[in-house]
Amino acid sequence: MAGKALGSTRLRGRKFVLAAVLGGLLCCGSSANAAERELRVCADPNNLPFSNQRGEGFENRIVEVLARELEARVSYVWWAQRRGFFRNTLKAGLCDLVAGAPAGMEMLLTTAPYYRSTYAFVTRARDPEVASFDDPRLRTMKIGVQLIGDDGANPPPVAALAQRGIIGNLKGYPVYGDYAMPNPPARIVEAVARGEIDVALVWGPLAGYFAAEDGARLRVTPVPASEGGANLPMAYDISMGVRRKDEAFRDEIEAALVKHRPEIDAILAAYHVPRTDPVSTAGQ
Repeated sequence: MAGKALGSTRLRGRKFVLAAVLGGLLCCGSSANAAERELRVCADPNNLPFSNQRGEGFENRIVEVLARELEARVSYVWWAQRRGFFRNTLKAGLCDLVAGAPAGMEMLLTTAPYYRSTYAFVTRARDPEVASFDDPRLRTMKIGVQLIGDDGANPPPVAALAQRGIIGNLKGYPVYGDYAMPNPPARIVEAVARGEIDVALVWGPLAGYFAAEDGARLRVTPVPASEGGANLPMAYDISMGVRRKDEAFRDEIEAALVKHRPEIDAILAAYHVPRTDPVSTAGQ
């Protein structure tokens, strides 16, 4: 009897050990599988309305939508969006996705666009609206314009004004701005609110977001598509970008963008992004 009891105890012991090992494998394997997918995103930590380190930008929110679809966790590599941003981040292998890039950008592989926006006039709500580069008042108004890049390159609205001989009354505001301050691109819109300039020409997402942040004191009027002509476009398609070799990953991101189009459109609307592309009304 003692032998049988001992044998039974040993058998139960072996079964317990086997169950524990299998349980551990199942448990740990499941956890590893759930955590093994990582969506590595490169983004600017101080660039609202697009992104910031607190995850408050619309690109942050859209990335979270994609991560849920991909059953992945998001990890960020924070890098100021200056000259060399794509080269030093995505192409260097620090991340796998950039949430905002011009469609068809040569150094990247881009998804189909998930929104299209345009430059806009920002004026004070109490003042007459400006809706065209041909408005004669622009010749005497103080006009704020954005300067792009470290070398202060001129964006399309500046070229459109120059074609009309409107040059001497422009004031430039670098898009990069003072990076020690929060939300550097906001300065040009704040200048309209303070009365330092009469009108500003601002990239649409920046115009819409920061004007709304100021309450009802400011008006945003998208630049009509016809204003710049074929050689001076004012509206641009925006996509997500991956490395050129990552076609399968690009396709996966693109499918998720399409599947969640209504949710993404709602996020863009909440951030007051002016749109020139069709907007989904599903679920609204």
